[in-house]
Amino acid sequence: MTSNPEYRLFDLGSNPTLAAEIAEKLDLPLAKVQLEMFADNEIYERIEDSVRGMDVYVIQSISDPVNDNFIKLMIFIDAIRRTSAKSINVIMPYFGYARSDRKARSREPIVARLIADMLESQGVKRMLTMDLHTGQVQGFFDIPVDHLLAMPVQTHYFYERGLTGDDVVVVASNPSSLKMVQRFAKILGAQWALVDRRQDEDDQRTKPYQITGNVAGKVALILDDMIDTGRSMVLASEAIQAAGARHIEAVATHAVLSGSAVELLENSPIERVVVTNTIEVPANKRFSKLVDLSVAGTFAAGLKRVIAHESIAPVLLSPDNPEV
Repeated sequence: MTSNPEYRLFDLGSNPTLAAEIAEKLDLPLAKVQLEMFADNEIYERIEDSVRGMDVYVIQSISDPVNDNFIKLMIFIDAIRRTSAKSINVIMPYFGYARSDRKARSREPIVARLIADMLESQGVKRMLTMDLHTGQVQGFFDIPVDHLLAMPVQTHYFYERGLTGDDVVVVASNPSSLKMVQRFAKILGAQWALVDRRQDEDDQRTKPYQITGNVAGKVALILDDMIDTGRSMVLASEAIQAAGARHIEAVATHAVLSGSAVELLENSPIERVVVTNTIEVPANKRFSKLVDLSVAGTFAAGLKRVIAHESIAPVLLSPDNPEV
C-alpha cells in the first residue's frame, strides 16, 4: 500500500517500534507531529502537515506512563479536530483502564466507560484495539470498535515449535479467561485446565492453588490477556509445578510488567514468558525468559481492510495476514 492523499497515519510515541512496523507493512510513511514537554510537564503538540479533508489514523496505547499517554492522545485529537480533518480514528493496541469496566463496590467509577465517552465526545469515529480485558468494553462505545485478536499469532508461534496435541495443556489462571483458554486449546488440539484460586476467608494462602484438569507430565501454557504484577502467573505456575507439569510457559498479549513483575517471573517455575509488542517493553524490563511476538501484521491487515471498507473477519483467523 503506497502513500494515499486521502488519509494519514500518525504515531504519538507510546510504541514507536510497533508503529514503524505497521507503517512499513502498509508502505505508508508516518506523518509528522511535533511533540514537546514543557518544564512544568505540560504537553505541546502540533501537526506539521495539512490533513484537511483527510481520514486520520493515530497509533497510541494507554500504557505506562498511562496518564501522559492518554492526555497526549486527547491533545492530538483536539489538534486534528481543529484542522478540518474528514475523520479521526484511533489505533489503540493496549486499552489501559479496561479493567475498570464495572462497579465492584459502591462509589467506584467505571473508567473504561469514561474513556469511551471522552473519545467519542471529541469526534473519534472508529477505534481498533486488541484483546480487551473484557469484551463488554466494546459496548461502552457507540462508534465502531474493531477488536483484533493476538491468538492467531500466538498459536502460530506454538505450532512452529511443535507444541500441539495431547502433550500440551492450556491453563486458565482465573475463571474469567477460561473461554479464551478453551479456544486457544482447540486451535492447538491441546487439553485445557483451570487454576482454582478460591481462598480461605482470611485470604491467607498456605498451599498452592488447586488445578482442575490434568497437567501431570505435560507442557503447560498459562494463558491470560495481560501480565501486570506477575503475581497471578507465578502463583499459577507454582500450582501447576506442584501438580506435575514438566514444562511451564506463560502466554499473554499485553506485557504491562508493573512493580517487581520481572523479578518474580525470572525466579518462578515459568521457563518462557511469551508476550506481544502491543506494549513496548523498555530495556530495564527485559529479561532472559521474555519472548515478544509482533502483531504489526495483524494491525496493518486490519487497518488496510478498514480503509478499503472490507470485512476484517479474515484478520481474526489468519496469523500470516498474506494481504500485507
